[in-house]
Amino acid sequence: MRILHTSDWHLGRSFHRVNMLPAQAAFIDHLVETVRSRRVDAVLVAGDVYDRAVPPLAAVELYDDALHRLADLGVPTVMISGNHDSARRLGVGAGLFERAGIHLRTDPAGCSTPVVLADDHGDVVLYGLPYLEPALAREKLGAARVSHTAVLSAAMDRVRADLADRPADTRSVVLAHAFVSGGAGSDSERDITVGGVAAVPPEVFDGVDYAALGHLHGCQSITGRVRYSGSPLAYSFSEAGHRKSMWLVELGPDGSLDAERVDCPVPRRLVRLQGRLEDLLADPALECHQESWVEATLTDPARPAEPMARLTRRFPHVLNLRFAPERPPEDRSSSYAGRVGGRTDEQIAEDFVGHVRGGAGPDEQERAVLREVLESVRVQDIVKEIAR
Repeated sequence: MRILHTSDWHLGRSFHRVNMLPAQAAFIDHLVETVRSRRVDAVLVAGDVYDRAVPPLAAVELYDDALHRLADLGVPTVMISGNHDSARRLGVGAGLFERAGIHLRTDPAGCSTPVVLADDHGDVVLYGLPYLEPALAREKLGAARVSHTAVLSAAMDRVRADLADRPADTRSVVLAHAFVSGGAGSDSERDITVGGVAAVPPEVFDGVDYAALGHLHGCQSITGRVRYSGSPLAYSFSEAGHRKSMWLVELGPDGSLDAERVDCPVPRRLVRLQGRLEDLLADPALECHQESWVEATLTDPARPAEPMARLTRRFPHVLNLRFAPERPPEDRSSSYAGRVGGRTDEQIAEDFVGHVRGGAGPDEQERAVLREVLESVRVQDIVKEIAR
């Protein structure tokens, strides 16, 4: 059986100030074409379909379009809710959708009720474990305590119990949305540590042929049978090095596994540049990034004038600007009192400006402002003294 594993669509999410819906629509086109051209038998979506609990209308319309197109192909789709989704909202109409081959799993109580598919070699059962918030799922699942490991283990115990009552040659797949130990995160995932220690051991999924995971945005294999597909698009500059893809999994008659990465469309490359502003503007080696989405980190000791405007003239798609000024090594051999002894207030203030700028002291205009401020403070002190 050929299974296409994807997750973390985050429909409705933007990238800094860029509307990502056109790129998300291009991904849906690619997904549908992959299902058709590669003769996929089932599509798995391992949570975070939307980016927030109440998604914008345009995101809902894109989701609706995706489901209609997958249903028209006659390919079963199994989808779970993630920590960004509203499980109740995503699950509305699940009974009706099931008739069209769209299987929504958003209720923890139904985690041991699989979608049963079949090929020439027998049954393949697919269990959908939605994101399990420990405080909310513990009672439903009878977990021993409030933790991610406890609730996911309780859910998997139910899965294994159901699987034990089926023929021995039944092949099994689990969808789950969780942070599994050994996985590499990025800046764009929402922290789920509120429900206790977030990471769960991969051994939780022992007993099934394949665990299709969602939550982490980088495509990665925790083990040969426990994998993240990652998000189809980058949602933070920390993902600049990611290869965005889906897993095309071939599940053999005996439960053997062969997995191939299918690349997703890239709307625009991401790049992180670092250096002094003048170097970034002049370096010919950076010509290749003029059409990329750019995050620039400036290392100038003093903040240059109009850095974003100047960068945009060379890199029209610069989206984020950061500062990490170069600093000379500090002299820690003398005390603070020793360094300021015998110096005037003006000299101490000017030294401070030079310190925070990495050695670049104030110019004449800034010195005049400092003198004016210090003189104003002195006058106020004199007035207060007289008033006593």
